[in-house]
Amino acid sequence: MNERPLEADIGVIGGSGLYALLDGATEHQVSTPYGPPSDPITVAEVGGRRVAFLPRHGRDHRFPPHRIPYRANLWALRALGVRQIIAPCAVGGLLPELGPGTFVVPDQLIDRTSGREQTFYDSGAVHVSFADPYCPDGREAVLRAGAELSPVDGGTMVVVEGPRFSTRAESRWFTSIGGTIVNMTGHPEAVLARELALCYTAIALVTDLDAGVESGHGVTQEEVFKVFNENTARLRRVLLDAVGMLPTERACACGTALDGIKLPLDLP
Repeated sequence: MNERPLEADIGVIGGSGLYALLDGATEHQVSTPYGPPSDPITVAEVGGRRVAFLPRHGRDHRFPPHRIPYRANLWALRALGVRQIIAPCAVGGLLPELGPGTFVVPDQLIDRTSGREQTFYDSGAVHVSFADPYCPDGREAVLRAGAELSPVDGGTMVVVEGPRFSTRAESRWFTSIGGTIVNMTGHPEAVLARELALCYTAIALVTDLDAGVESGHGVTQEEVFKVFNENTARLRRVLLDAVGMLPTERACACGTALDGIKLPLDLP
């Protein structure tokens, strides 16, 4: 194992069912002021770009959504040199037309979590713009890479605390306030990326219709994993293609999010 990890400019944070992505990768342990990340980070070259992969739940899925070390994960990726992140995740559909197997590239987020550490700034009055949570250039790259899958362009991801699934009443309420999909891990991941001036793009795989969308027995973990596993190959292909379509020079506003703001701790 290398003690001095090679830099990677692109990061992929894998969700449920995606515990490996890169072939021939080198594994690296990265320490952070916030403890260790979810797992060792693997780095490999994809289409001439250095890519770092991190399974957010750990390879053995030991971290439930509310216990994922989000701050350590984002800090570790940036410490490796990562500046652009693609974040696949499993979601529930809040609209009848968003059935299992649908891909969505959201452009907005509603936070319904509670008690999570969601900032690197634990003291002082620091406010980072978050009006548009996802990188526009990253979204464009993912949409082009997944064109043959006809991904839904835009939508609002409602992020809930978990680990339980929603009640039918909650599901209907999420829809009434403009929600398109529901998830348990998209926050604080997205805002922590913004606080490190990283480009962050989510690609959501719908694994089920949420409880309030249709009648029946409701969502089960077994069904979620089954749909994710059935679509892993398609998702992997989109991710690897999107890596090659990300801009080599960032021109979006993500990279200037910290202009005039100093990080609370120094990055290596």
